[in-house]
Amino acid sequence: MNSHVRVLVADDHEIVREGLCTLFSEETDFSVVGEAKNGEEAVALALDLSPDVVLMDLMMPRLDGIEATRRILAKAPGVHVLVLTSFADEPHVRRAIAAGAHGFLLKDVLKEELLRSIRAVAEGRPALHAEAQRHLMRRVAGGGRPVAEELTERELAVLQLIGRGRSNKEIAKALHLSEGTVKGHVSAVLSKLGVEDRTQAALFAVREGLVPLRDD
Repeated sequence: MNSHVRVLVADDHEIVREGLCTLFSEETDFSVVGEAKNGEEAVALALDLSPDVVLMDLMMPRLDGIEATRRILAKAPGVHVLVLTSFADEPHVRRAIAAGAHGFLLKDVLKEELLRSIRAVAEGRPALHAEAQRHLMRRVAGGGRPVAEELTERELAVLQLIGRGRSNKEIAKALHLSEGTVKGHVSAVLSKLGVEDRTQAALFAVREGLVPLRDD
């Protein structure tokens, strides 16, 4: 777990940037390492500063947030992007996740939910606003392939725990398996889902409704 989260704020509205920076200044485990007022600045600063999380607006001049996200993650895959926007329609949600965003929130989110989501994304766990999740699930229900149809019962259990942000060690303990066995199951899950890493697998699990957005 990251004990301190370094955040880059990307939004074309100065008042929004100021508000977010003030909010983060009140938290001992957050620091704002940079501010970007357009997509090109967001890319340049992300590559230069390597923040833990880029808080990314979607509608910005010069380069929109989706393309900025794609460019950042193409060159700095260790950076995590959390979209914070006013637009929750399905095309924006789908394109943001396809670009590699680790989370999608609306600007009416409560403070504690925002902070919790940033911490989750910094650790590689997905964070999706309920409206964004509904759009993605409707898309799956409307014609996507059956949920995790290729997975065995054990692989499905592993995927559900990945979706909850569990490490291999924690999964092994929960399922009474060795870490080596879990590692093999994780590799099989990634291969069958056609994803590259645990974050994408976790997003798949959340998107398909296999896990709740947070533990109760």
